[in-house]
Amino acid sequence: MSDRAPDWPEPDTGMAPDCAVEGGVSAPVPAGSVRGSLTAQAPLAKLVWFKTGGPADWLFEPADLDDLREFLGRLGGELPVMALGLGSNLIVRDGGVPGVVVRLGKPFAGVAEEGDSILRCGGGASGILVSSTARDAGIAGLEFLRGIPGTVGGFVRMNGGAYGREVADILLDCDVILPGGELVRLPVADLRYSYRHSALPEGAVVVSARLQGVPGDPAAIGAEMDRIAQAREDSQPLRTKTGGSTFKNPDGDKAWRLVDAAGCRGLRMGGAQVSEKHANFLINTGDATSADIEGLGEEVRRRVYADSAIMLEWEIQRVGRP
Repeated sequence: MSDRAPDWPEPDTGMAPDCAVEGGVSAPVPAGSVRGSLTAQAPLAKLVWFKTGGPADWLFEPADLDDLREFLGRLGGELPVMALGLGSNLIVRDGGVPGVVVRLGKPFAGVAEEGDSILRCGGGASGILVSSTARDAGIAGLEFLRGIPGTVGGFVRMNGGAYGREVADILLDCDVILPGGELVRLPVADLRYSYRHSALPEGAVVVSARLQGVPGDPAAIGAEMDRIAQAREDSQPLRTKTGGSTFKNPDGDKAWRLVDAAGCRGLRMGGAQVSEKHANFLINTGDATSADIEGLGEEVRRRVYADSAIMLEWEIQRVGRP
């Protein structure tokens, strides 16, 4: 493993020259060269919170770290690669996702205490598991992760945050596999964090991260986690098909307030609707397409700009073919 900051490679969009052909479908790596699950035309709608969208050309669920490194190394940057966590902050477009979607499962979901109030977390570990492990270990400062639906890999990539805290405040370093298969350890400074953004390249997969807390009382930590959970329940449409906060908060204002002021609360397009409960959430009322959801978001942006001259930026990630 190298500790240096890498020169980011730019992934190509072609097919690896040594691909196998299975059932008439060109596989991205030779048959039998991986131990995990590699599925062609894999449905993604069931894996994302909106429950919409097309399939992945290929879905790879690695058996372990070595399996993932071998797979990405064999790809050699020849195909686009996208990591998928819980699918909570994501619109998968109806045409599906080109290249390979990597989904980190149980082998990447562990959380362990390292001492000095540090947790090492797998890229597939959920925010609830991380915050609960921190509570049990008497580590404070990570309670806000209880309020973010997602996994560590997504938190690190997007500088996830809630309730006045963000990942940039607690990350020490992370282990990342680059599109060509190289495993590197990056300190937090190399990620050049800003609001909901990092300098990680497309196709890089975060496989683990070290998070720094401070000593705390488990009872007090648990009480704060309960407060956060209740605040989410009271204010957000958690029991619907949604994607979390839709737009970034502009400087000095709140996205929900601007959406509300523009008269968009409850606005519908096809099967998509702006939540009546929280105006910065879009929901699938039951039969929405991804095009409905994204189109509704663009209409909200248009109306907000007409009302306030502020162009909202998407916080939800939109991926794949229209």
